[in-house]
Amino acid sequence: MRLVNMEEKVFKDPVHQYIYVQDELIWDLINTREFQRLRRIRQLGTSFMTFHGAEHSRFTHSLGVYEITRKIISQFERHRYEDWPAEERMVCLCAALLHDVGHGPFSHSIEPIFHVDHEEWTCQIILGDTEINRVLRKADERLPERVAAVIRKEYPQEIVVHLISSQLDADRMDYLLRDAYYTGVSYGTFDLDRILRVIRPHQGRIVVKESGMHAVEHYLMSRYQMYWQVYFHPVTRSSEIILRNILKRARSLYQQGYAFRFLMDPLPALFEEKLTLEQYLKLDESFMQMTLMQWTKEEDAVLADLCDRFLFRRLFKYTPLEEKDKPFVNELRMYMKDLGIDPDYYLEIDFPSDLPYYVYQPGEETSKKAPILLLGERGQIIEISEKSEVVRSISGVHKGTNQLYYPREWLKQQTSAWPAELRDFLGM
Repeated sequence: MRLVNMEEKVFKDPVHQYIYVQDELIWDLINTREFQRLRRIRQLGTSFMTFHGAEHSRFTHSLGVYEITRKIISQFERHRYEDWPAEERMVCLCAALLHDVGHGPFSHSIEPIFHVDHEEWTCQIILGDTEINRVLRKADERLPERVAAVIRKEYPQEIVVHLISSQLDADRMDYLLRDAYYTGVSYGTFDLDRILRVIRPHQGRIVVKESGMHAVEHYLMSRYQMYWQVYFHPVTRSSEIILRNILKRARSLYQQGYAFRFLMDPLPALFEEKLTLEQYLKLDESFMQMTLMQWTKEEDAVLADLCDRFLFRRLFKYTPLEEKDKPFVNELRMYMKDLGIDPDYYLEIDFPSDLPYYVYQPGEETSKKAPILLLGERGQIIEISEKSEVVRSISGVHKGTNQLYYPREWLKQQTSAWPAELRDFLGM
């Protein structure tokens, strides 16, 4: 691999204080068109509607993941740990920097509608006809394939994958601290420096010295609190529901042959799920915000109203939904249809556990991420939940409260003739 050292570049960062770039390859990757696009992709999707400071981007997060990875590798190299494959340094740093380059607008929010997988798009950007690919190949012809293999979790050196994608990885550590900072909450804070001091490479895996267990417990509790207080926040879910319904309505209209006033490339390819790489890279939040603003003028009342709701934060209200309340949903659908309100777009049950975040799970068999392992004083390996009562208490799948979302302001003036039980359920 042909690498060039250069004069150190520094980014001032509110989370890590400084982010250091010492390799020309990393600097060149940061300055590619595809990586700069991440400035126009928010890290937390629609959470800015709930936490007004959550305007940070995938660009800033990606730099943060790179910096944490750089610090970990520097520590491994400084202590000359034999279990760290030093030749993997640049592959690891490139994967850390580029791991989110395939995200689309509003992050995870639109992925289920169009069956978009941001990790697969990340690999296409790394392997395709892009500036990122050319920069990587200039350093080493095999480097794009190696970095893509890390993203796909197929790289033969598992320790490299685990630094980027495990239950104690650079990605999670950065987004917890960064999301807590920009949302203004204290839940996501933990002692990053302590964790970095107790991480070790051991027999091809990342482990934590047993003496550092309490710092990891704090990290996991921070994760737990962030999921339920920020990532699963019901107001954020309302904005995501409206955004998804906008795209669902627009696709349905397109399939029916509706004559849009505004339909720029690459929207037709998006609706047909036939996006080329070049078209996908045109999708960012600047483009989507412009599109939604134009769609507020569409003749289709549902599409125009949903876009207006999203842009001007007229969100759906929500009511907790228990099992005993489910008969009310069908009843409400019927009444809404009588009022000319389409329940397919204005009534939705939300299941918080469907989000692409999850709390710690002990075993690899039940988890998509490698577990957290403690290294005992005698060299024994212990999965953390076997040692920690704190971790056992938050392990496994935790289901939040199901919520029913609907436009309350449209309904509250129409409910006088509705059954008292339905009115009580809706709090009207």
